Amino acid sequence: MRTWPAPHVPELPGRGPEVRVVDTTSGELVVAAPGPVAELYVCGITPYDATHLGHAATYIAFDLLHRAWLDAGLEVHYASNVTDIDDPLLERAAATGVDWEKLAEEQTALFAEDMTALGVLPPTTYLGAVETIPTIADAVQRLLDRGLAYRVPVEEGAGGDRPELGDVYADVQADPHFGSVAGLDHDETVALFAERGGDPQRPGKRDPLDPALWRRERPGEPAWDAGELGRGRPGWHIECTVIAQGALGAEFDVQGGGRDLCFPHHEMSTAHARALGGEGARVHMHTGMVAYDGEKMSKSLGNLVLVSRLRDRGVDPMAVRLAVLGHHYREDWEWTDAHLERAVARLARWRTAVSGNGGPDATSTLEAIRTALGQDLDAPAALRAVDTWADAALSVGGDDEGAPGLVARALDALLGIRL
Repeated sequence: MRTWPAPHVPELPGRGPEVRVVDTTSGELVVAAPGPVAELYVCGITPYDATHLGHAATYIAFDLLHRAWLDAGLEVHYASNVTDIDDPLLERAAATGVDWEKLAEEQTALFAEDMTALGVLPPTTYLGAVETIPTIADAVQRLLDRGLAYRVPVEEGAGGDRPELGDVYADVQADPHFGSVAGLDHDETVALFAERGGDPQRPGKRDPLDPALWRRERPGEPAWDAGELGRGRPGWHIECTVIAQGALGAEFDVQGGGRDLCFPHHEMSTAHARALGGEGARVHMHTGMVAYDGEKMSKSLGNLVLVSRLRDRGVDPMAVRLAVLGHHYREDWEWTDAHLERAVARLARWRTAVSGNGGPDATSTLEAIRTALGQDLDAPAALRAVDTWADAALSVGGDDEGAPGLVARALDALLGIRL
C-alpha cells in the first residue's frame, strides 16, 4: 500500500530533549524511546468513511511524537496499517451499493489527502490487511499448532466446502498476563468487548473475551485461501500484531491510538504478540476523545466533522491542525466553531509576526517549545511560548534578523505548522 508524500522537516540548531510520555498501563511518565532508534506503531483506519477530527487529533498527536524524536536525534521507524477488510467496511458498502474494494480504495486515498494537507509525517511501513493475509494466516496457524487458539463451529451455510474447520479464536485464558494493558476486571471487559466490536455471546467460545483470529467464509462475503485454516479473512487484532511485529520486531517502543483502542484492541494485539513469542509495545499511549454536539465523534453516531469537508470549505489545514494542537493529546474535548476561529486568528497573527525583517531573540522560544514537547507532548504550552514571542514581535519589535526565520522553522519542524 502506498503512503502519502513526506513533508520537508527543516533543520534546527541544537537537539531536543529526551521525550517522556504518560504510559497508559502504568499511568507514569516514562521515556518514550531510549534510542538510538525509536519504534512506533499507530493503528490505522478502517476505510469506510472519511477522516474526522477525532482521527486527525490522534494522528497529529503521534506526529508530534515522531517530530520530537527526530529533533532529539533518533532514527524513527514508524509503522501503521489500513484495515481494508472488516465488518464495518462490508456493511457500509452493502448499505450504499458500492463495491467494498472501491469504497476502501477511495476512502484510503482521501485519508492520505487529509494527512498530506495536515502535514502529518507518513509511516515508513504502511500495509493493508488484504495484502498481509498470507502472513496473518501463517501466524494464526502457529497459534493453533501451539494450542493457544482453537476452532469454533460455524453456523449452517458458512465455511464453504470445508465447514468443519470452523472459525479460529484465541484462548485468552492461556495468557497469564492478559488484562495487563488496560488493567480492567473481567466483567468490565466483557461489557466493553460487546460495545467495541467483540462477540462475547458467540456459542462455542471458551471465554466471552476470546477474540476472532480467522473468520471462515460466509455467503456474499469476500474470502481468501489459507490452507488448513480454510477460506476466510483475518480478525482485526491479529492484523495489527502481525504488521507491527513484521515491521518493528517482537518488542518495540510505543503502540498508540485513540483511548477507545486500549481495550479490546491493544489488549488483544499485545496478547497475540506474547503468544507469538514477542512482547509487543513497551509503552502504550492513547489520545483523548473528541466530541461534537455533546457526544464522542464517531462514525456509528454520524456526528462527524470531516477534515475533507473543512478543506472543501476553504479552511486552511494549518488552522485545523492548530485548533487540534490547542488541546493536550490526552484531553477529552469538544469541537466547536469557536476553536477554529481562534486557530485562524492565531495563525494569522503568527504569520504577521514572522513576516518582519527582524524580531526579538527566539532562542528561548525554541527551547520552550522543545521542553514542552519533551514533557508528554504538551502542545498547548508550546503554542503559548510562540504566542509570547509573536506578541513581543508585534508590540515591541526587535533587531534579531534571524529570529522570525528560526520561529517559522521551529513551528514547521516541531509542531508541523507551515507558515
